Amino acid sequence: MAEFTLRPGGLKCHKVADEAQKTVIEPPRGAYSAHVDDKGRLKLPVNFKDFLESLEDKRLFVTTTDKRIVKLYPISLWKENEKKLAELALEKPALAKSMSITARHYGEDAQIDSGGRVMIPTNLRRLVGIEGQEIWMDAAPEGCVQVYSKPEYEAQLRKAEAVLEEANLAAAQKGFV
Repeated sequence: MAEFTLRPGGLKCHKVADEAQKTVIEPPRGAYSAHVDDKGRLKLPVNFKDFLESLEDKRLFVTTTDKRIVKLYPISLWKENEKKLAELALEKPALAKSMSITARHYGEDAQIDSGGRVMIPTNLRRLVGIEGQEIWMDAAPEGCVQVYSKPEYEAQLRKAEAVLEEANLAAAQKGFV
């Protein structure tokens, strides 16, 4: 790329380095099967890896807030959650403290390694039963990646299917096609 400046005697051309503009990819849609190896590393499907690596800050906070689902928070999203917990603490301190303590106890900072894997903390993967297991994962529109044990995912799927007909009717009334 070139930049021009006006100098006495005419225009002067300067070579300017191109700054790579990295585009953030949207969170993946759909649910994907993956695996946590015996060392506790979650091998990310390519589209999850690409999404997380497209973020400006590659750091993650891996935790749970409900003791059922592992969540991989991009660090910027987790920092927003910390602010929201601080706001909640003003209204309902016991509830905010419960979530905060749970998230800290089971959580750890993480990054994607060169093999496209993320380490799940030992106490967290034991809690939700995903050591050396097949898992299911999806991404919330806000960018949090959710990791489910196979039994947890199947239970959630059964709940969803139980009200599917009613859900489709309600969605159709809102214009869903």
